[in-house]
Amino acid sequence: MSRMDSTPRSAFTKLLAYCSSNEWAGYDPYDALNSKLFESSPLAKSKSARLALTQILKRAPISARGLLQVPKTQNAKAIALFLMALLKSPGLCNGADSNLVSQLAERLAALRSPGSSYWCWGYSFPWQTRSVLVPRGAPNLVCTTFAAEASLSLYEQRHAPEYLEMAVSASEYIVKELYWSGRGSVAGFGYPLPTVQNQVHNANFLAAALLSRVYKHTGDSRLLDPALKAARYSAARQRSDGSWLYGEGPSQMWIDNFHTGFNLCALRQISRALPTNEFDPCMQQGLRFYREHFFLKNGETKYFHDRRYPIDIHCVAQAIITLLEFRDMEPENIQMARSVFKWAMTNMWDERGFYYYRVYRAGTVRTSYMRWSQAWMLLALSELVNTMDAPGQQC
Repeated sequence: MSRMDSTPRSAFTKLLAYCSSNEWAGYDPYDALNSKLFESSPLAKSKSARLALTQILKRAPISARGLLQVPKTQNAKAIALFLMALLKSPGLCNGADSNLVSQLAERLAALRSPGSSYWCWGYSFPWQTRSVLVPRGAPNLVCTTFAAEASLSLYEQRHAPEYLEMAVSASEYIVKELYWSGRGSVAGFGYPLPTVQNQVHNANFLAAALLSRVYKHTGDSRLLDPALKAARYSAARQRSDGSWLYGEGPSQMWIDNFHTGFNLCALRQISRALPTNEFDPCMQQGLRFYREHFFLKNGETKYFHDRRYPIDIHCVAQAIITLLEFRDMEPENIQMARSVFKWAMTNMWDERGFYYYRVYRAGTVRTSYMRWSQAWMLLALSELVNTMDAPGQQC
């Protein structure tokens, strides 16, 4: 498959083969603290050193993870994304769909965070934020929501009650351990740790979307109040131009592509699950901003709304997913998504079967990241193939 004659279907097939042959394991942009050399050094006790190593490895044009003894790992969020991609793509895996889904479902269950009575999940590496060190495997809202979403998708296709039970338990974890509310309309979910009560909008929307979807299946009204309070708070924080800042903290004052996409897609899920048209104006205004500020005419996809570089494969994937999610509101989104795919195949595809991480003005970081890059692109490609297979479209 050359870059010039590639289709979403052929790219999906080759990327799936790559991920499967690597047993769904790989490196991650934020896995520097998994380094066995660093872990055994005195620098591991320094917050500044932890931050520095993470940023150096993330930005380096050539990966030094082998030299630093960073292992390739299976990541719960990646496994959840792989699962969702396969569940959306019956018939794309040469008859192996069912076996692959079963294998990934077992891996997702095995990767749950230890020591908790709830079904919840965390990352396969410790990571240093600007304020806290998150331990390896510690459950967090984002990993848990994606894992629970995959569990719900499994339940909807296989009707096995254990998958619904996993999602229900994850929802209980989010409501009982992470939800908080403040004065007036302020509400949110602790992230990246339960003790961190910040106001991160994509975290609010993702959690609210999961709670709404679980409510649709269970009718448990206890999920509605925290879901709607958090969603309404973050919806109200949408700016007049339709954008959202990442969060309300002083170090969260940026606007980026994939978190904006998360916000929009989560609002769509909330609206469908409840159902409600309460958030329609918010989505319409947000989609307008998204289309106008994150794309160039040739399909190039920006990370930030106000500058061209870097171009990040996670943004490419989320752009395809978001555009297709709202194709009923903007039919031109389908052509935009195809243009994004073609640009990525020309500029970020490796013929060995994976996508590069980032394009900077000075060059391309060709490292393969399993969660950040490949899992997200496999999900995006599954959405694109499904759209192209619809009547009146061509793949």
